[in-house]
Amino acid sequence: MSVRYVQRNAHKVIKCSNTRKFAGLANCGNFAFGKYLMRAFSSNGYNDPALHVEPLRGLLSDGGKVITDTTAIGAYNLDWMRQYKGSSEVLIQPRSTYEVSKILEYCNLNRLPIVPQSGNTGLVGGSVPIANEIILSMARLDDVIAFDSVNGILTCESGCILQDLDEYLSQHLYMMPYDIGAKGSCMIGGNVSTNAGGQHFYRFGSMHANILGMEVVLADGTVLDLLNRNRKDNTGYDLKHLFIGAEGTLGVITKINISCPQRPRAQNVALLGCDNYDAVQNILLLAKEELGEILSAFELMDNTVLNAVGRNIDIPVKLHDGQSFPFTILVETQGSNHEHDSRKMEELLEKGMSSGDIVDGVLAQDRKQIGHMWEIRESCNPTMGSIGYTYKYDVSIPIPDFHDIVLQMKDRLSHHSDIIVTSWGHVIDGNLHLNVTTPNVREKESDILGLIEPFIFETVVQKGGSISAEHGLGQSKNNYLKLMKDDASISIMRKLKSEFDPNNILNPGKFLPAL
Repeated sequence: MSVRYVQRNAHKVIKCSNTRKFAGLANCGNFAFGKYLMRAFSSNGYNDPALHVEPLRGLLSDGGKVITDTTAIGAYNLDWMRQYKGSSEVLIQPRSTYEVSKILEYCNLNRLPIVPQSGNTGLVGGSVPIANEIILSMARLDDVIAFDSVNGILTCESGCILQDLDEYLSQHLYMMPYDIGAKGSCMIGGNVSTNAGGQHFYRFGSMHANILGMEVVLADGTVLDLLNRNRKDNTGYDLKHLFIGAEGTLGVITKINISCPQRPRAQNVALLGCDNYDAVQNILLLAKEELGEILSAFELMDNTVLNAVGRNIDIPVKLHDGQSFPFTILVETQGSNHEHDSRKMEELLEKGMSSGDIVDGVLAQDRKQIGHMWEIRESCNPTMGSIGYTYKYDVSIPIPDFHDIVLQMKDRLSHHSDIIVTSWGHVIDGNLHLNVTTPNVREKESDILGLIEPFIFETVVQKGGSISAEHGLGQSKNNYLKLMKDDASISIMRKLKSEFDPNNILNPGKFLPAL
């Protein structure tokens, strides 16, 4: 076939003749996705990106890059959990919104599928290719454009690393409203595109609450200027919300306006040990009553994961035999008066111990101890990943059922004596991270997966929860979306996708269920 692309600036026609089909389906982690893509490729007539390298290279300035070396691309083809692997042969790193626009315009005209990628720290395969799509890395769009210290509004490009933004804001006595374990490598554009949550969701709210505006490039190269800086704007449809959590399927976010809170002058963290889950719920209610507006995080970890973490990191709250409590809570406050906040935290500990709900507890005395307590919490994920292959489930669940579903999973897998079921999460907002680990195994096993899925998702839905709390759908959960949304809702989603991306070049095979 012959595809014609008009390079507008040079008034030159570039012809790209090719008949090679879209490759790499053998790497698809789920056969249903492969079948979906085969149908999609056949109907949409996708072309091979490898035959378009030079025209794509010509769209970039000196600051941009097109990479075709397979070794260099390897890390971009593989997700953080090593669960999903693509076979992309082309990686593009633009340096500006203009270059992103030119790339998408070209790819749309030539039907070249694209996977937008930020820090590639996601856990559902949303940022890696299913086959050999072009990887559009946003890493070079990493400028802080402006900060309004009166209004607390940060304007930045989407490739800025979350931790770098927080450190920049600290110079102005502000902070990012998000804090997640991958903050050292994740990028704000990916955070927004997946509607990431994190430890401070309860205190500062979701991406929808804090993103004031954005700039987005649509599939045809159109640049959508939604960079609103007003906290109140009641004019027209608030289009930015369509792109928050859309996982790059409707457009590519290039710039963002974020509402940032003032950095607290006082921070307190405590680790509390509890004997049972009823006590955890009682302490959660007590924390809301006693700490009120300064309560910023309430994290829960079970004894199985903390016993594993404790092999390398000291856990200051333990039972007499050295093992972790059945449940350990991390409570954090952020406020403006250290003496006032410390007194309220001490009152929480005293009342909790008097009631018997807190068996033991320790309050951090300085920044070093605060950092150590957060290190314990953030070590849960990598610790279990180091033990073996881990099936990870990020779900929302009503707080009273938070631990019940863990017990159900343990019972379901009880005949596999070597399997480790662990749980931790942001219990204050009902976000459970349930993990099933097969020690000394490094690849997914179909028989184990069959015991977990779709049981986990069906059970969550039956309990009134959500199959994805903060990690998104990607290529891991998209076919289970039907458990959450009715046919009418999914139909509207498909119409939106068709309107914004009629050639289906943006992140094909993900987010929406297969047809």
